[in-house]
Amino acid sequence: MKARTTVPILLFVLTVLIPGSPLAASSNLAAQDPGSPVLTLERIFSSREFASERFGPARWLADGSGYTTVELSETVNGGEEIVRYDPATGEREVLIPSARLVPSGASSPLGIDDYQWSADGSKLLLYTNSQRVWRQNTRGDYWVIDLTDWGMFQIGGHAAPATLMFAKFSPDSRLVGYVQGNNIYVEDLASHEIVALTEDGSATLINGTFDWVYEEEFGLRDGFRWSPDSRHIAYWQLDSEGVRDFYLINNTDTLYPEIIPIPYPKTGEMNSSSRLGVVSAEGGPTRWFELPGDARNTYLARMDWAASSEQIIFQRLNRQQNTNWVMLGNVLTGEAQSIFTDEDDAWLDVVDDLVWLPGGEQFTWVSERDGWRHVFLLSRSGDEVRLVTPEPFDVISIETIDTAGGWIYYIASPEDAAQRYLFRRPLDGSGTAERLTPADQSGSHSYQVSPDGAWAFHTYSAFGDPPVIELVRLPEHSV
Repeated sequence: MKARTTVPILLFVLTVLIPGSPLAASSNLAAQDPGSPVLTLERIFSSREFASERFGPARWLADGSGYTTVELSETVNGGEEIVRYDPATGEREVLIPSARLVPSGASSPLGIDDYQWSADGSKLLLYTNSQRVWRQNTRGDYWVIDLTDWGMFQIGGHAAPATLMFAKFSPDSRLVGYVQGNNIYVEDLASHEIVALTEDGSATLINGTFDWVYEEEFGLRDGFRWSPDSRHIAYWQLDSEGVRDFYLINNTDTLYPEIIPIPYPKTGEMNSSSRLGVVSAEGGPTRWFELPGDARNTYLARMDWAASSEQIIFQRLNRQQNTNWVMLGNVLTGEAQSIFTDEDDAWLDVVDDLVWLPGGEQFTWVSERDGWRHVFLLSRSGDEVRLVTPEPFDVISIETIDTAGGWIYYIASPEDAAQRYLFRRPLDGSGTAERLTPADQSGSHSYQVSPDGAWAFHTYSAFGDPPVIELVRLPEHSV
């Protein structure tokens, strides 16, 4: 019976996909009309008609005083606004009313795809009109709203719509850096002067973002980092010249098939080469880091500033991805040295939970070097390696580190890989692990913990239960 009922459904879906069919002709209208009897793939997956209720994007404030999130406006139809909540009292304050998001000459407010606050709290960087690149919407428009006088302007000058990527404030809140057309730019927020930090970007020379392989293998998209003193930007450059094209055939969008070439190295074929450089935020030449070996057969899988503005720290993997060299690079000389090596007979994950402790002399490292996926503390020189989570189970991810209280919060699956819970333990490795997720809540749990470890957005689900999001107080986990 199931096979018989499946056939008409498949025929229906295929009919919708065939250009020129009666259903395809009405698909655009159906996608916009929730009351239409025509159920199309576009209507299911590209509209919010069947999406679950959204929370956020939410941001914990750095001082721990509360969080901000995005909600529908109560005064502007279809508008969104950014509100602040006090987690202890539930007090709500509208920080950015929807009416303040209407550009000059426009009649409706900007949509909010994402946002970020400047470090001094005086400005908001709004991401809107986002478009898909490979898998995610990482290209769009950015606007700055000055909370002191409600001034509002678009980043990028006269850039074409939806062409900017990964815009972010400098730590001193004076500048915004972004990628456009595979080049990196910096805009002064006072003078609006735009400086091109790179000018050689092309279809094959990629600055500040990545090719298909790096996104596929390592989840990398944003390819530049501000130095803590706001004076420099460290970035990736990829050269895909010589990488062969793989051809995709699009049979769905037009009457005749369209061939889409994608630079895609198959196993053993030529990879893009990659290198890391540092450039002044005022422009000028890039200082490239000197690395041994073949740049087309190694990966620069992670990079950030090493708790200072004089060094960067990065992870370099061989092509087999079973050796990870942790390296420090000197910004002034371009010299790089390996301080720690992780190896495995099979393969290794890159480490996303590399967190520097205050003082910059130690950082966290997640490894299976002792047979479990455990958290370690590594010294800056790499000479000292100390185990933090000795329990006989895997640490899935670090959620936050409360350095003032001396706690590390992490997700683990002690008994069942499908059951994920929140734990904490002393950061110095003493004592025992404490499970914070209630014992009567089975299922998969995720947390967005506040910087001080006092609060968290808790999301949980199980096979028969859709995701539920709640605000909890830690460590007692009270809702």
